[in-house]
Amino acid sequence: MLVGRARHQAGALSAELRKLGADVLEIPFIAIRPPRSFKPLDAALNNLETYDWLILTSVNGVDAMWERLAKLRLPKKSLRHLRIAAIGPATKKAIEKRGPRVHVVPDEYVAESVVRSLKKQVKGKKVLLVRAKVARDVIPKELRKAGAAVDVFEAYETVVPASSRVRLRAALKNSKRRPDVITFTSSSTVKNFVQLLGASARSPNGKRPSPLKDVSLASIGPVTSATLRDLKLGVDIEACEYTIPGLIRAIVADRAPDEDV
Repeated sequence: MLVGRARHQAGALSAELRKLGADVLEIPFIAIRPPRSFKPLDAALNNLETYDWLILTSVNGVDAMWERLAKLRLPKKSLRHLRIAAIGPATKKAIEKRGPRVHVVPDEYVAESVVRSLKKQVKGKKVLLVRAKVARDVIPKELRKAGAAVDVFEAYETVVPASSRVRLRAALKNSKRRPDVITFTSSSTVKNFVQLLGASARSPNGKRPSPLKDVSLASIGPVTSATLRDLKLGVDIEACEYTIPGLIRAIVADRAPDEDV
């Protein structure tokens, strides 16, 4: 089984899969790095008193924001007045581990569900959205329609780890050692996977390319699945709950007839 999460995040998924008997290979499809400049985000953090809501859409965003808060020597009390929304339980846990209470976690852990949870609460409010450099614009666009003033700031960006290219192609080249399942935990992991594979990711007849023959592609949720389909890779396994535990359960259910995960 191939896990393509960023190196610093792969451990939890890999460890659980190994507990279930899987032979896990880790090759990161994404790497996390700081944005070109923290000045815009820092300016917003220095003016937190002007915001009513804070929205965080990933653990990476939480990590990056709290690093900046520490760098700027801003006290915990600067966040006390904010109502905070997290896109899912992992993000909520990362925030609350640092002290603040999370007020809203949507029923489904995607941008559309964040909007449904917040749009009746943000009219006339000022919202700070901290996220990756490249992200879907569903949240700011729809909350502005609902009457909120939304400021969006980059806390990090995802890039293609060039060092993974040779390892990935080698792993898929040998049909006898090719992984049975490849996991995808975001649209970025899908897009970067295709870049890492290069020309071998494209099939002239629109079918799944030969390096992925007999490989099941496992998606964490509908947004990631849509990207897989858009890139003509298809989806074999999709989590019902859009979390790492949900992805593991989906893989286990799919592999149940076999002895190992």
